Amino acid sequence: MSPRRSAGLLLYRESPSGIEVLLVHPGGPFWAKKDDGAWTIPKGLIEAHEDPLAAARREFEEETGLVPPSTDAIPLDPLRQPGGKIVHAWAVLGGDFDPAGLRSNTFTMEWPPKSGAQKTFPEIDRAAWFPLDAARLKILQGQAGFLDQLEKRLGRAG
Repeated sequence: MSPRRSAGLLLYRESPSGIEVLLVHPGGPFWAKKDDGAWTIPKGLIEAHEDPLAAARREFEEETGLVPPSTDAIPLDPLRQPGGKIVHAWAVLGGDFDPAGLRSNTFTMEWPPKSGAQKTFPEIDRAAWFPLDAARLKILQGQAGFLDQLEKRLGRAG
């Protein structure tokens, strides 16, 4: 059986202090009190026979409620996550995305556990722009390589 595959967009922008990236925080009770090492790029599963870049753009819109920028997508090398999933990502220049406009899709789960009650949560509960150094602390460890690749692709690696 082949590993599950996800696709996402790593939005970036130039600021006076350097490159900033947009990360999103997962919603739901499991992630509610987690911050450092919990943020991610907006991403989701690639459907059967779906183009990975098209999946990345679709997932960005589903998770944020906003149409992704139509600027060129810079392919980044896929990364295998600790659980085995392969994440494909593209860096996209998108400095005008306002995290205050976040409108995520939702999911429903039993909460509290064993209560029989169903509760709805946003898939993403917040989004924010981070300078690369801060992003390295916030992002899931399995996705940190995307930040290094972005620096290299933009010619900023030291």
